[in-house]
Formats: sequence, structure tokens, C-alpha cells
Amino acid sequence: MTSTPLRFRPLLKQTIWGGRRLGEMLKKPIGDADDYAESWEIVDHGEDQSVVTDGELAGKSLGDLFATQRSWLMGSAWVEANPDAKTFPLLLKFLDCNRVLSVQVHPDDAYGATMQPPDLGKTEAWVILHSEPDSVIYSGLKAGVDRESLREMMVAGETDRALHSYHPEVGDCVFIPAGTVHALGGGLVVAEIQQSSNTTFRLFDWNRLDASGNSRPLHVEQSLDVSDYERGPVDPIRKPLASGTDDLVSCDKFVLRRVHQSSPTIAGDDQCHLVTVIDGSATLVSGDEVTQLSTGESVLIPAVSGEMQMESKEATCLWMTPPSGSTT
Repeated sequence: MTSTPLRFRPLLKQTIWGGRRLGEMLKKPIGDADDYAESWEIVDHGEDQSVVTDGELAGKSLGDLFATQRSWLMGSAWVEANPDAKTFPLLLKFLDCNRVLSVQVHPDDAYGATMQPPDLGKTEAWVILHSEPDSVIYSGLKAGVDRESLREMMVAGETDRALHSYHPEVGDCVFIPAGTVHALGGGLVVAEIQQSSNTTFRLFDWNRLDASGNSRPLHVEQSLDVSDYERGPVDPIRKPLASGTDDLVSCDKFVLRRVHQSSPTIAGDDQCHLVTVIDGSATLVSGDEVTQLSTGESVLIPAVSGEMQMESKEATCLWMTPPSGSTT
């Protein structure tokens, strides 16, 4: 089978909080629409499937490849450590937030396994690609907020009083482990790497009503059960943009790095790699084979691939891997 980087057709999602920036900034095929909120770049979650666009595997879904070619895709160490894994473990997406999103919290793997149907927990990280002057991120609970005080604020419709918040800058990275209460504010475009999961509980929707005067349901007890009351306020990881490779997040679910105007060697290590270009143009070079990537394009490099040079002297890229041998 091929060892070349896999390109996938993005899955575009429309919601009332979307806009046009996925098309304008990241060159996604949104046409004249102005309500595209998410572009799922690499995903294997139920009916949401990335499909290979070209080469000998064209038409194959990521789920098919994970089910039938797991060692080729993930590497032998990962497969040995995760014998019961049912899906590709990571989901890569872009989000365009034209208004503040609901306040949410995600459970960990143990809680997710008890749900019907079972799912993974959800640890995630954001990299800020665009921020308006009045944009806000809400991440973590203020110091001293415990289960009972959070319950009181939720019932009173005042959950925002519990939330740590700040203005994000372009280039910031925000790490959101499972259990961290959070919300993305309006005017933000972010790249997100997360576990392949859809386990979300809503604490607060800013007391908004729909056209019929109804509010969206809240998940009070589930949110209180899974929230982390020990972590406290979560501030951004803020590293100046400089030539080279910056390690942004390293946890038991993924490793996230930023590559700017440099040419690191990647792959050739028996694990899969995900690469997305967030600004400029880059190439992946393996012998005589060259893969060109422009802004907004993403690829998955199978574990079987040999070493490649990521030439990003004219670009800023995000480079992600599941930790070798770790459990999902």
C-alpha cells in the first residue's frame, strides 16, 4: 500500500454561529454561503468520515483504513497498546465562531465509556488563527468555584460568573483537558485537535431563546459530575512566533507542535502524523516524491512512511501525533 501522505475531503458543517472565514481565510469550498462554522479535516467518528481524495486509496474512508490496515496506519507500538480501539483516535478541525458558543464541558474516557452509546472522552487544544479586538475565551473555573457554587450559578442562569476569561491573541494555544469548563467567544477562528469524540455537556447558553421563546436544554447533573474543580483558571500557552519547531501540548492523547519557517524531519518512526498548514505554503519531501500544501490543507502521514522533510520556510504549520504506545 501507499506510504504517501493521505489527503481527505473536508466535511463542512453549517450552523447559525458560522460565517464566511473558512472560505476567505482557509480556502474551503463554501460558495456564497455565510453560515459555515466548522471544517472537519481528519475524522473517523460514526457517520462522520474523512474520505481519501486521490491515489490508490481514493474513495476509502478513514474508518475503513483504521479497521483493515491498522498497523500500516497507526504503527505497531500504538496498536499493541490499544488493542480495543475502535476508531482513529484524533479529530482535526477548523472553527469559525461568529458569536459566543455555549459553555460546555467534556467527560474523560472512563465516563464516556458509561454513556449510551459509549464514546471516548474529549481532551482538546485550540490554536488561535484569528481574533477580533473584543473576542473572549472562557477556560476553566475561577478559583474557589466548587460543585455546589457552580450548581447555584447554573440554576440562577449566572454561570458566566464562574468562568475565567481573557482576550486571546493570534498564535495562542489553549489546552482543554477533559473536565475543563470552556467556551469560544465570537470573532474567533481556531484550529482544533481533539479526541475523536462527541461527548459534550452544556452548562450555559447565555440565556438565549430561539424564535419560539425556548432555550436549549442544559445538562446540569452530567456537567457537575464531570467538571474539574481542582484545575482552576486556564490561561493560554503564549509563545512568540519564531523560526523553528515549538512544542505546544504534550499529553496522553496527542502531541501538538507548531512549525514556522523551518524544515524539520518528520515521520519514519512507526507512528502516524497529521500536518495542517495554517498560513502560507509548505511541502513534504520524501526522496523524489513531493506533496504540496497550501493554507487550510491537511494530510495524514501513515506510520509505514519513511522520513520526510517538512519544508515550511514560507509557512506556519501544525504537526500532531498520537503519543507512540499510549492508550487512547
